[in-house]
Parts: sequence; structure tokens; C-alpha cells
Amino acid sequence: MDGPVDGTKLIRRLKTELLDALKGDPEFLLQHCHASGILSNNEYNNIKDLNMRSEQVRDILDYVIHKDNKHALNFLKLLKTQDMQEAFPKLEFLQKLQINKRKTTKNTETAAKRRQEILENEPQHNNNSRMVSEREMMLVAGYIGNSWREVGIMALGMNTTTLHQIEEDNSLHRMRVFTMLRKWSIREREKATAARLHSLITQEEYDVDTLKLNFLLENN
Repeated sequence: MDGPVDGTKLIRRLKTELLDALKGDPEFLLQHCHASGILSNNEYNNIKDLNMRSEQVRDILDYVIHKDNKHALNFLKLLKTQDMQEAFPKLEFLQKLQINKRKTTKNTETAAKRRQEILENEPQHNNNSRMVSEREMMLVAGYIGNSWREVGIMALGMNTTTLHQIEEDNSLHRMRVFTMLRKWSIREREKATAARLHSLITQEEYDVDTLKLNFLLENN
């Protein structure tokens, strides 16, 4: 593909199919869109006040269509997650769509170059098998801002229930993100390597300065 996918146009084109596929449980969809940062608090409250399910789905789609391309693409990626596919079986047609953006920013290119240099200059097994430490997860937590829920759902495979519980249990933002990362590392066990965490967080545009995460690719 020669450029980024236009998510808003794609959603507009698929609007009829999406309305039909998502009408079964709009509350479930609404909660996920809010938790992942696709809908703002005001948008969430406006839609929540609607009585008819069809109107809720319609307004969710309309809000997303009128946002920027990043929000539209994140919405489409959300619909392709396992939780959404199980809740809305008619969304199966989305699995055939290629919706990832081609990354061309200077930061991501530099991070990729640095990652390749490390892999070339160090033994393969050392870089890929080193487990991420709690200290490193705390440092990473300091570089993830308001998009932490989006990172949790889209990159780490966390569910909204877990994220809500984390938010209730921790009043400080950095501790919320650290707790999320620690839960991920416990779940992944031996797969919770520093290199893998770096790959998951930097593979998409999550408003995270990827250059500051390069320490995850170094041998300690």
C-alpha cells in the first residue's frame, strides 16, 4: 500500500454493514470505545443517554467518522479484536480488511534502525530472551500518557474490566500504567521480554515517544 488507509472513508462506506453487525449489544461497544479513548467523556455520556439501540450504534459511528484518521483506524482495529469478534459475529468480514497504516515518521524509522543495529551487533538470543524488569516497566510507564487504555487494549490485549479495576485501585497515572504492564508480564510469563514489550508498544502510533523506549533493546 502506498499510503495510510483513510479510516473515515472506510467506515462511511461500511456504515450500513456496521450498523447491522453492531446492533446486538451497543452498550458493550460503547464501553470499549470509551475505555480505549476513541470516544470522549462527553460523547460517551451523550450516547449513553439514548434509549434506542439503533441510535446508539448510529451515533458511535457518526462520532468516529467525524474524528481524525487515527481515531477511525483505532476504531476499526478495535472491531477486529477477539472480544469484539466474539460479541458481534457479523463483524467477521472485517478480518479480510488491511487497515494498518504505513509508518513513515522520523521517530519510528529511527527506532527501527536502532533496533536493527542492536540485533546485528549483539547475540540474537540475548536481546530476545531477556525478561523485562519492574524497573524498566516503571520507566516505560512514565512515557505512556493519556493513551494508556488504548495501549492496554490494542497492544497488550487487556480487557476493559481489568483496566477499569486498575483505574479504581490506583489514583496516580504512572502507577496505573505500571500495574497494567505488570499484569501483562505476569500473564505472558516467559514471553514478557523487554524486546517484545518494545515491539508491541512501538508497532503502532500510540502517542508514545518511541526513541525513549530504546533502552528496552539494550543488554543489561
